[in-house]
Amino acid sequence: MIQFIVRRTVGAAVTLFLIGAATFFLFVAAPSDYASLACGKDCTPARLADIREALGLNLPLAQQFWDFMSGIVMGRDFPTGHCSAPCLGVSFYSGDMVWSTIMDRFPLTLTLTVGGAVVFLIVGVGAGMIAAYRRGTYIDKFATGASMVLSSFQIYFLGPIVLTVLVYSTGWMEDPKYVPITQDPVGWFVGMSIPVCVMATIFTAQYTRMARSSMIEQLAEDSIRTAKAKGMSRSYVFFRYAWRGSLIPIVTVFSIDLSALLGGAVVTELTFSLQGIGRLAVDGAVNKDLPLTMGVMLFGAFFILIINIFTDITYAWIDPRIRLS
Repeated sequence: MIQFIVRRTVGAAVTLFLIGAATFFLFVAAPSDYASLACGKDCTPARLADIREALGLNLPLAQQFWDFMSGIVMGRDFPTGHCSAPCLGVSFYSGDMVWSTIMDRFPLTLTLTVGGAVVFLIVGVGAGMIAAYRRGTYIDKFATGASMVLSSFQIYFLGPIVLTVLVYSTGWMEDPKYVPITQDPVGWFVGMSIPVCVMATIFTAQYTRMARSSMIEQLAEDSIRTAKAKGMSRSYVFFRYAWRGSLIPIVTVFSIDLSALLGGAVVTELTFSLQGIGRLAVDGAVNKDLPLTMGVMLFGAFFILIINIFTDITYAWIDPRIRLS
């Protein structure tokens, strides 16, 4: 298992390096004038020359690439001060270090991502398993029907409806806001419960149908029929053998959906006026803040690679044969 993890980690590191190189050449080496964007509208030739020197754009392209990549690992110096590793540059718009800005916004996005994943896994997979166990009953029909209806909703449609009903009309809930969990756990839970549940609703419907079909397919396997023929009870076979085999396709889709949750976080943060990494990416694009945009892209790539590593480890735990591939 250790060798398996090491191989996946080395592969992820190489992939991250290639993504960093592609990001650099896409933005820095593009035909657009990098320094002019940082200079702004009221730009003078003297100021433009100072910015080129400050950003190192007067250096050879190979030296710029080395400074960019080595800064991520070792940090680098700017006229505004030292940027500690991992250094992703200085924002044109705010003048703050990009990494510090991302870390300030990341807890909110992490809450949305992890919270949404927990909700749709527990509710969606649980409902799908129950529907498969009670196949053909009213419980199965209700779970299947509800999942089909909920899957047609979108965050930007469902979010305003929930806000209107639960916040503005009845006052049952407070307007969504982010409070650090270390400061006020109750306020953190209350403030983020609506965005998390709304974002998880779309995925919950998908996982209900997927878990149900995967479990029904697993129950039709020869090994499961053999276990029943040996006299094992239906519930014992269901929870002892069938559920584990049905998890592999769920884990596969879950790893993809965790990456998609970053995209869902963008829409969710815009819908509920939350200041997370999704909103940060939009602001970077609108303000033409290239260091911020590059930093968010690299951080998102790193986040997705970490998810893929954990997915591979989960595969190996569920099915040891995968370690040999």
